[in-house]
Amino acid sequence: MSGFDTVIVADWASGKSSGPSPRKDAIWIGVASARKLEPPLYFRSRIAAEAWLQERLTGEVARGHRVLASFDFPFAYPRGFAAKVTGQDDPFALWAWLAARITDTQAGENNRFDVAADINRSFGGNGPFWGNPLKREIAGLARTKADYDLYGLPEKRTCEEGISGLFTCWQLAGAGAVGAQVLMGLPMLHRLRVHFGSAISTWPLETADTPIVLAEIWPSLIGPAVKEAEGRGEIRDAAQVRLLAKALASMPAGELAGMMDIPHTPEGAILGVGHEERLCVGATAFDAPVLADDCFALPAGVAWTPVDEALAMLRARLKPIASVRDCGVGDAAALILAQDVRAPRSNPPEPNTAVDGYGFAFASLGAPPHELPLLAGRAAAGVPFKGAVPAGCALRVLTGAALPSGVDTVVLEEDVNTDGARIAFNGPVKALGNTRKAGEDVAAGDTVLKAGRKITPADAALLSAVGLRDLPVFARLRVGVLSTGDELVEAGAQAKAGQIFDANRPMLLAQLAQWEFEAVDLGRAPDDRAVLRRMLDQGVQACDAILTSGGASAGDEDHMSALLADSGSLALWRIALKPGRPLALGLWHGTPIFGLPGNPVAALVCTLIFARPALNLLSGAGWSEPQGFMVPAAFEKRKKPGRREFLRARIREGRVETFKSEGSGRISGLSWAEGLVELPDGAAEVKQGTLVRYIPFTSF
Repeated sequence: MSGFDTVIVADWASGKSSGPSPRKDAIWIGVASARKLEPPLYFRSRIAAEAWLQERLTGEVARGHRVLASFDFPFAYPRGFAAKVTGQDDPFALWAWLAARITDTQAGENNRFDVAADINRSFGGNGPFWGNPLKREIAGLARTKADYDLYGLPEKRTCEEGISGLFTCWQLAGAGAVGAQVLMGLPMLHRLRVHFGSAISTWPLETADTPIVLAEIWPSLIGPAVKEAEGRGEIRDAAQVRLLAKALASMPAGELAGMMDIPHTPEGAILGVGHEERLCVGATAFDAPVLADDCFALPAGVAWTPVDEALAMLRARLKPIASVRDCGVGDAAALILAQDVRAPRSNPPEPNTAVDGYGFAFASLGAPPHELPLLAGRAAAGVPFKGAVPAGCALRVLTGAALPSGVDTVVLEEDVNTDGARIAFNGPVKALGNTRKAGEDVAAGDTVLKAGRKITPADAALLSAVGLRDLPVFARLRVGVLSTGDELVEAGAQAKAGQIFDANRPMLLAQLAQWEFEAVDLGRAPDDRAVLRRMLDQGVQACDAILTSGGASAGDEDHMSALLADSGSLALWRIALKPGRPLALGLWHGTPIFGLPGNPVAALVCTLIFARPALNLLSGAGWSEPQGFMVPAAFEKRKKPGRREFLRARIREGRVETFKSEGSGRISGLSWAEGLVELPDGAAEVKQGTLVRYIPFTSF
């Protein structure tokens, strides 16, 4: 039992609570799975982080997921310490012992140094812990390592010997004071064990075969990858948890199982030691998930598939396959957000003034007219007033300035008379007038945007305003277009008898580009199975999905269908649709192939109706449905039951008219049209003025 659905990596801090703005040396948590990489989470306190961990782990287990939850501090002390403190050579007994004695508050106030001093005094008074950064002296805890005694305990654990850069767990202060992390981290792990009971285990202290597995990690194992992220401006701690979660989540289950296959030891172990190069590779390359081999298979006995059923099957069987990467907010326009993002800072971050004017305390006003002495100085945007404004006094304030202490209301400049020493104004004045509250737009911690959103320029403004610099986004979906058939030649080339110019490939490439996918021209394949196989092999190396036209039925020269059948993945969907009908779907080395009809009108209609929502889902944007409008008909038609029909159409003078011919080869009708009229599966009779559903091309 070695595979994990979700990987959590936590960088645990031991100091006081942090401010609202993300920074280094604070608590950061990264989360990743084989499908997605979530943005790193910043926590102001250990209490908040622990509450999040309990909630997230509970949700993962409820969904049937298996979770690797890892933390960046030692899970055990060097051999002999637990027995001397608790009387038992059991690291879990020491966890419980510390949990009963270590206290912590929401503000981060804790007693870790006092507990360490108590332990030292039980040993003899000058060790094994050292390092006191507090202003007060603590009996039994030296400020530095001078005259420090281990009382026969090892300096490091066996698993740490020979590893450069690791700090000892006995050090409580100064750079690399991992000992303080241990004292604050082990009680938290104990509470997780108590909370989840038999659902949790700790590697390698016990058999790791439970839904939740705790493991010790060391982010420096992926130091080169982290350094590269820091060079791009990312906070080191945030980069560490994000990249290490990515590396572990991208690792095949068997490989991770081999990494964890070590004997049980009461001293613990660091996950990944000896596998640094592999972890760095995983940290810098996020593998896209693959689709199930049978994702396009039709249920037994199904021959003709109604349009709605075909769409429902596509929606149920596909999932995002685009890879995830980090992107600067300014470069993210038109990209798809891969994960919900929360505001690290409120907007506005503090109360401020909405106008140029004069600020004062509303409660200090008497009956109008009002006259207040004017303080020297002013508050301006980015230049706050230093000091407080006494009750009954006013201060000059400019738009966007943080409200000084003592100011909660602002009167507009135009409503005031002043001689430079006093201001005078009449009423009425409202409490909090002309001011903005902190967070009245967005509060810190609020979800700013949800996963699946296509980022807009306005989004870039919002994200930047709350302090977000980088976003997890899906890489732009790469969609290849391949034409098939000996009858095709390139426009402008010499066409022989029986040949036609390839119209589908330029049409589909242009459509994909308009939808802001990365359109990849894979060229034309002749009616030669070996050549087509080679072109598909090359295409899947460059593309996430491929659209082909022609060869999608069961004729002698329909080599696309034949190749997909040979690979065992062909699903020849006969859609109850006009124009269109045959739709060959399959996977080629894991890459989805949409085999479209060869007639241009049918090829475009199938692209709009089926490929568009499927590609959207594969790209991470989610399933899309076009918006239609009921419009009076400017045409007449009697339709038989059995198939849904789409007519090339456009609106003129408030009524929808259709193209004069319904032939699938009439490309001029595509150019003439501005949308489609959708007629239902059943029988229909349309007369002049009958309301019909019109879908503009732009709705797709």
